[in-house]
Amino acid sequence: MNKLSFPLAILAIVLSIFTFFYLNTSSELVYVDVNKLMEGYERTKVVRADFETKAKTLNANVDSLMVDWQNELKLYEKERSSMSKKELELKQQILSNKQQQLNNYQQAIQKQIQEEDKKATQTVINDINDYVKEFGKDNGFKIIFGASGGGNIMYADDVSDLTEDILKGLNAEFRGKE
Repeated sequence: MNKLSFPLAILAIVLSIFTFFYLNTSSELVYVDVNKLMEGYERTKVVRADFETKAKTLNANVDSLMVDWQNELKLYEKERSSMSKKELELKQQILSNKQQQLNNYQQAIQKQIQEEDKKATQTVINDINDYVKEFGKDNGFKIIFGASGGGNIMYADDVSDLTEDILKGLNAEFRGKE
């Protein structure tokens, strides 16, 4: 029995040392600040500028139609005293229909703007996620947490923050694609 306990003790020590070093190197926890990545990523600025231009154009179309409708309404109010009852009813019906169409168009444009915003944001998020995934693989990280200020990471040592490293690489990759 004594002959068996010495090799078991040696095996236990070797296993303990292996486990200690393996767990210490493979369980390093790191994170990135998602908000900083979104704000610091150069493509975010480009995508936002494109989106804002598109949204302004769409809103300008709605504003132009609204001004036209308001001018038509003012003209109606000036001329209504000289109109017959039938003409008044017809003009009111036309103005009411135009207002309804304008409201429907405005709602459709707002929905389109929201969808464009969501699509643009998702494009940036996909870029960031893809880059972080590759960065993690290339640097041997098993997990990279994303902190967004919502309380999912309440404290982390600055050494664990990969945000700046990832942001530099992400922007360099984006500049290379332009």
